[in-house]
Amino acid sequence: MTGVFCVRAEFGSYTKHFVEGGYVAIGWMGQTDLSSITSKEELYPLYKRAHPKDTSNIVIGQQVGQIARFLLEIRGGDFVITPAADTEWLHYGRVASDPSYVFAKADDGCPYRHRRQVSWEPKRIKRADFSVPFQNTIRSSLTVFAVSQRDEFLNAVGYADLTTKTTSPQYDPYRVVLEQVLQLDDKEFEILVGHLLTALGFEGSEVTGKTGDGGVDATGELNVANLAKVKVFVQAKRYQLGSKVSSSTVRQLRQAIPFGGQGAFITTADFQKAAAEVALEPGFPRIGLVNGRQLVDLLVEHWADIPGEFRERLKLKPGLVLA
Repeated sequence: MTGVFCVRAEFGSYTKHFVEGGYVAIGWMGQTDLSSITSKEELYPLYKRAHPKDTSNIVIGQQVGQIARFLLEIRGGDFVITPAADTEWLHYGRVASDPSYVFAKADDGCPYRHRRQVSWEPKRIKRADFSVPFQNTIRSSLTVFAVSQRDEFLNAVGYADLTTKTTSPQYDPYRVVLEQVLQLDDKEFEILVGHLLTALGFEGSEVTGKTGDGGVDATGELNVANLAKVKVFVQAKRYQLGSKVSSSTVRQLRQAIPFGGQGAFITTADFQKAAAEVALEPGFPRIGLVNGRQLVDLLVEHWADIPGEFRERLKLKPGLVLA
């Protein structure tokens, strides 16, 4: 079965090297050729010798696990993802047929010598186009890890033929939930989004909009352990399933965001490609876009924090199935 893995490039510092050089790489035990390794157990003495200051069994186990994943679990034909320096974007490619491991000289500006050859796709993919669970997975602090949302990724990049086949009847839980959400009126939807902001950790979340005003419907401030504060101005709009929010609508929200703030547009529908470009246009406040499927993901994740009257109003049970 074709696997999907993420290999980080030191917070994007070496992403360009990966893509232009046709590889992914890791840097542990940089003086030891690992081409003869056939099992995870062989790595422990090598790692301890190369990194004597690492004495914690937890640390050693985690690092050796990542090295083993890179050497032994990633196979020829698997897909690899690496985030760009601009973390809004992801590069992806396929690992070359085995043996694809190279113990490189590292004379190209990237110091990581353990490399797997990769054929990168010329087109990047946008992180925000994926589900909330996928985005959460990509945020992992590990350097090398498997992506559990395998089928979602393969569908997104045009390899549906490699996904897990099922003979069960088609059932779209996202559509079922969104149809229930669309039973809310405009004001109720804005209030639901306000509760969701609070569940996500925003302080002082407030519904401010008026039906049909085309501006800010809710606000909230995210305080990250007193390290940073971000004021977010939200537009929350119900649109019929299958419709797409235009770039002009997103641009209208941008005009309502004061200096130092950021925006978010939350909808039951989806966004035109041009709308996504406007949301991330350099020199303007960033606007996060949450489409209908991502909204359902967030509701699933924070359902217990949504007030009981809304849970009853939507007639959904935990797991967001019809009650």
